[in-house]
Amino acid sequence: MLPNKRGKIALISVHGDPAIDVGKEEAGGQNVYVRQVGEALSRLGWQVDMFTRRSDAQQEKIVEHNSNCRTIRLTAGPAEFIERQKIYNYVSDFVSAFFDFQHETKTIYPIIHTNYWLSAAVGKEIRQRQQVKTFHTYHSLGAVKYKSVTTIPMIASTRLNIEKKCLENSDVVVATSPQEKQHMQTLVSTKGNIDIVPCGTDIDIFGKVSRNESREKLDIDSDAKVVFYAGRFDPRKGIETLVRAVGKLDLERYANFKLIIAGGSTSGQKDGREKERIEGIVRELELETVTTFVGQLEHSTLASYYAAADVCVVPSHYEPFGLVAIEAMAAGTPVVASAVGGLQYTVVDRETGFLAPPKNEEAFANAISRILDDSQERDRLGKAAKKRVKSQFSWTGVAKQLDELYLEELGRLHQEFLTSNVVS
Repeated sequence: MLPNKRGKIALISVHGDPAIDVGKEEAGGQNVYVRQVGEALSRLGWQVDMFTRRSDAQQEKIVEHNSNCRTIRLTAGPAEFIERQKIYNYVSDFVSAFFDFQHETKTIYPIIHTNYWLSAAVGKEIRQRQQVKTFHTYHSLGAVKYKSVTTIPMIASTRLNIEKKCLENSDVVVATSPQEKQHMQTLVSTKGNIDIVPCGTDIDIFGKVSRNESREKLDIDSDAKVVFYAGRFDPRKGIETLVRAVGKLDLERYANFKLIIAGGSTSGQKDGREKERIEGIVRELELETVTTFVGQLEHSTLASYYAAADVCVVPSHYEPFGLVAIEAMAAGTPVVASAVGGLQYTVVDRETGFLAPPKNEEAFANAISRILDDSQERDRLGKAAKKRVKSQFSWTGVAKQLDELYLEELGRLHQEFLTSNVVS
């Protein structure tokens, strides 16, 4: 039974559909974040509607997650998959569809929480037409991202401008780590009201299975040395660094070594092309016999792979937070991650895993081998990792922190309303 209702919230995630299977094209940590935050807030008594763009004519327009939380798919442009760089062309259509929905359902959302810069553009237009309190979570910053890519997209200047105005004009910007907050203040704007609320994970799913149980379920030998990666196939995720790092290991020392790579892909799409490129590197390094691509995984199966692994590797070139890292840590598995962005906050170097310079194959190889070579060190790191997640990164804890921010801003909105009425 849900508690008494606090009010209504619109979580806006234009390109990251909260109801879609994670691991599909353009579906990753943001989708998980929005859905988990939405459902956790609903359990606290908020009525949460999560708005996203309809990307397939066969999709349901409304998906009910519980009696207080649902995903609402708005028609903005063609009802088909569009790469996120091109979705900006349909922002105004999305805003119009949002106001049409409010009008049809006689609903007003006093709190708008946008996710990613495309949604920030939507939030800006909503705020110009309606008295609301606006919150924003970036998920990634263009000012950081464009430092790590060789080709800057044409949309870059538009994105950077929107992200700057969003920081300066939102009521609250939610940073998921101290590192992300610092990036905002040094690379985006010195103005803005920033609060730190970390991402979370479902400790009931990822923290409940043991290594032995998982290996038995997945038919992995108890003596195997298992290195695991989970995430999208995208050059920025650094899978090439991981594969080349494995290529530097002395695999003859490990009688039963496995590199397991999880993530969905579609042939002909960007992620499909990246998977083919990674498969080519695997062949180049003659790692086919030890490498398995397991595809897209359901949460329960993913939890088993995390628990079965000796180490989970997150080699991203940039991550504002790093959801995979805390999922693995929740399972009691140490993490080797790039020393970038929020991963420097999520993973405590030498305490819950190891941090390595991004794109540095040698450093990743050394960190991975330290864990594989010493089971006591692996267990020490894994135990500390699980403890850190339980105390810092549960979705319930995240929702409670957001709940406090929302209630504080609603109080201000009420005061502003009273003041404007007195003045008028």
